[in-house]
Amino acid sequence: MSDSPHLVVQREGHVVTLILNRPEVCNALGVQMLVRLADAWTRINEDPDIRVAILTGAGGNFCSGSDLKAMASGYGDDEWTRRIHAEKDLHWKALLRGFRVVKPLIAAVEGVAVAGGTELLQGTDIRIAGESAKLGLTEARWGLFPLGGSTVRLRRQIPYTQAMELLLTGATLPAREALRMGLIGRVVPDGQALLEARRVAERIAENGPLAVQAIKRSVQETEGLPEEEALRRELEIGWPILSTEDAKEGPRAFVEKRKPSFKGR
Repeated sequence: MSDSPHLVVQREGHVVTLILNRPEVCNALGVQMLVRLADAWTRINEDPDIRVAILTGAGGNFCSGSDLKAMASGYGDDEWTRRIHAEKDLHWKALLRGFRVVKPLIAAVEGVAVAGGTELLQGTDIRIAGESAKLGLTEARWGLFPLGGSTVRLRRQIPYTQAMELLLTGATLPAREALRMGLIGRVVPDGQALLEARRVAERIAENGPLAVQAIKRSVQETEGLPEEEALRRELEIGWPILSTEDAKEGPRAFVEKRKPSFKGR
């Protein structure tokens, strides 16, 4: 397994699946994985034929966060480490800290999803977890800081007091509790998270890609704005979509009682 890429990329139609691939360490985030993730986000954004992305982990776990053993012993001198040092903020891009994937991003979570694993989740749009999944931000337990954006993003995604309890105690919580507080959106039987994520991804991929991307952009860019300003921004983003070829194809397909054939134009 040590010779395998630390991130496996699979493509099926308009859906790409990224698999964190260090199962022997619960998919801990090493430098190779971070570099490959950063490159994958760029490819997803730039390839117009990719409409949806899924992020999951190999071996029954999502991600256990940073590789603390490598952090304690010091990283080696290889091509991956050199890239991390050479390209400013590459590691933050990998963690989706301030970098936005413009296509819908679905997390399929099984097993452990703690520390950097839960930080990565906060950069995804739809989150599906297996019944036995465990989530949490454990950095404070080891004297560390969750620099993947959690002190900013978590409070915006779940209630303040729940966010603070997670951040300050470093406790882990089961999938059902994470569902109750809104950190994830759906719980499925163990082993079914990726299958369900693929079902959701296929439904999204059948929709007009320009409309889908504009909807995601509008939701993100209007967050926190006063309503009047937010509605102006929504109009700026959404109105041009109605002049696209896809916007003509959709109603035409409805009238002709057939499935639309969207081209992303």
